[in-house]
Amino acid sequence: MKVAVVGATGMVGEVMLQVLAERNFPVTELIPVASEKSVGKEIEFKGKKYTVVGMQTAVDMKTDIALFSAGGQTSLDWAPKFAAAGTTVIDNSSAWRMDPTKKLIVPEINAFELTKDDKIIANPNCSTIQMVMVLAPLHKKYKIKRVIVSTYQSITGTGVKAVQQLENEYAGVQGEMAYKYPIHRNAIPQCDSFEENGYTKEEMKLVRETQKIIGDKTIAVTATAIRIPVVGGHSEAVNVEFATDFNVSDIRELLHHTAGVVVQDNNDTYTYPMPLFAQGKDDVFVGRIRRDESQPNSLNMWIVSDNLRKGAATNTIQIAEYLVANNLV
Repeated sequence: MKVAVVGATGMVGEVMLQVLAERNFPVTELIPVASEKSVGKEIEFKGKKYTVVGMQTAVDMKTDIALFSAGGQTSLDWAPKFAAAGTTVIDNSSAWRMDPTKKLIVPEINAFELTKDDKIIANPNCSTIQMVMVLAPLHKKYKIKRVIVSTYQSITGTGVKAVQQLENEYAGVQGEMAYKYPIHRNAIPQCDSFEENGYTKEEMKLVRETQKIIGDKTIAVTATAIRIPVVGGHSEAVNVEFATDFNVSDIRELLHHTAGVVVQDNNDTYTYPMPLFAQGKDDVFVGRIRRDESQPNSLNMWIVSDNLRKGAATNTIQIAEYLVANNLV
């Protein structure tokens, strides 16, 4: 299994390498790929050194799978070239997510949609993945009418530059700014750029991707995405209105038996999800599960996950694992 990691020197690329090693993915030959400025650098994987190569070199090597995390434009330019060479691309950018000819996959929910013909597969947005992991089983049982979500997102979602900005601000050092404002001791109500409707791209990803992954365009979603000075993961306050009524205990039980979801919900012991404890883990954590007493058939939840792992690298590799297990690559 020849595996290319495109964007191997970036924040998500580094986590992809960690997750490949941790999960013992059957890599017989690793090809780390990055931009021209990183070509020739060395990265380490399972105790061995590998030299970073450029994009065309990697295409010519005809890898079985290419895991992309190098930005939307890179994916638009290069994913088709890899696919034309026979490589199956799993792309972590936003480039292909809403393309009607491409599958948008969270393995626990809709991996069954994949076939051998899918040569470019889209990995959803980090904040979407953790939310739909919880919503999908609830939709099957109760049918979701509407979702209101506010996200509280880690600076790691922006990248290395944002982490450096926070560290500089902690230390009182002037440096390059990833955001228009200080992030230390602050909350910035803008993730990504604004669209014409006044929502940010991040907010609209939550709307469009949720409908596509769950496969129901009737689900109404509205979102507010906020950047906070946290490193460990994304948090979401989610309000859901169902078509039918429910018992909160049944909701907990259903989620407790959902693969990849961990219920942390005990007020007596102050047990609830927090990014501090989600960091480095692959699960999606849900707690503060309670009825919305202001609206019929409605529920409030608090959902937390490590955005670099299940929100990016782990989900990508789980897709690759499904392809290998089902002889689709």
